[in-house]
Amino acid sequence: MEKSFKEKALEYHAIPRGGKTGITPTKEVDSPQQLALAYTPGVAEPAIEIDKDRWKAYRYTNKGNLVAVISNGSSVLGLGNIGALASKPVMEGKAMLFKLYADIDAFDIELSENEPDRIISAIQSIAPTFGGINLEDIKAPECFYIEERLRNLLDIPVLHDDQHGTAVVITAAVINACKITGRNFANTKAVICGAGSAGISTARILKQIGIKELVMVDSKGVITKSRKDINKYKKEFACEKEISTLSQAIKEADIFIGLSKGNILNDEEILSMGKEPIIFALANPVPEIAYKHAKELRNDAIVATGRSDAPNQINNLIAFPYLFRGALDTLSTLINEEMKIAAAHAIAAIAQAETPKEIEECYGRRLSFGKDYIIPTPGDRRLVTKVSSAVAKAAMTSGVARNSITSFKEYEATLLARIEHENCFTKEFIRHRNSKHLHSNNFREREL
Repeated sequence: MEKSFKEKALEYHAIPRGGKTGITPTKEVDSPQQLALAYTPGVAEPAIEIDKDRWKAYRYTNKGNLVAVISNGSSVLGLGNIGALASKPVMEGKAMLFKLYADIDAFDIELSENEPDRIISAIQSIAPTFGGINLEDIKAPECFYIEERLRNLLDIPVLHDDQHGTAVVITAAVINACKITGRNFANTKAVICGAGSAGISTARILKQIGIKELVMVDSKGVITKSRKDINKYKKEFACEKEISTLSQAIKEADIFIGLSKGNILNDEEILSMGKEPIIFALANPVPEIAYKHAKELRNDAIVATGRSDAPNQINNLIAFPYLFRGALDTLSTLINEEMKIAAAHAIAAIAQAETPKEIEECYGRRLSFGKDYIIPTPGDRRLVTKVSSAVAKAAMTSGVARNSITSFKEYEATLLARIEHENCFTKEFIRHRNSKHLHSNNFREREL
């Protein structure tokens, strides 16, 4: 009898040993002499050098390639407030993706804490270990405050990926969808349904690229200046119009971006949108409207979801590894708006270019720029080179980089070689380790 998806997923996470990540040494310790270099007495030498000059930590330790993936599990995508421990598989997955897609080492850290200032204090205390901080699945509005305070307190990049990674990919998709439909940003009306962390960040970056007319809707209706129940983050996007419902907001709209909950868009609302509408139904796992149904209602539409079983998957995986890769390699103090916008344009440009044959073969279909292909696929190797480079250049020109890249041709070649080596090494290492641990883990499974 074939196993269910649930059974397969649980087995994947449990066998041959629990979890998806581990720690692998980067230096050999095959002799007493090497042991003396790796630990006592040799380890004292880099410690002394770092004590003299803190920047030497980037030369003698893994700090410069190490990101903390931190969550309290208060807003896990599709699962809600499941708490710190239950969020660990998700954070491990994030750490795994950092390594596989950008050769960034990452530790997942789950904090059993909900009070924002205590979260900030905990992260500030462990920050010397890391080259960057990736905040994940922390509920709004606390996430805004936590990120803002940490950006001011720390001199390393801090990114709340639910906000900014998502916003960057949405922006790239908007850039390409507008290009395909011949829209000018200044004359485009966008509706964002969902005023949480991703919605607010997306609204900000869309405003920065030139979209002037933007209406935001939360669970209580349109966010207007007359409402008294909105926080300072929502007030930033309160509109003057005397409208209150999503149905009123979406009428004649050019773009709908859903970051809310499944099945909230009805047929009449879709039919009321403008010519060649752009519909991004990104709620997971159930979109605001199903991809197939939206296309049946409006065959002139560009439709995207967050799902992998339909064209145009908007997935923050095609942004966050490369935002950090470019920031880490330039020793940037933060990831600013210029870097995020540069990433969005680089992602958009990849989709516009000819897709390599091996990527099309992997996905089993033609990937040609158009209504069914507005965003690159997660497996596209050009992301690590082109997006990381764009982020690094923006860091340098905007003045937040402490290290300059002199040859981007060499930089991109090095990045590609790192990814290819890492993936080959990882596959071989896992195969070897799993063969060793399979028997002992099966015994442990029986005991549990």
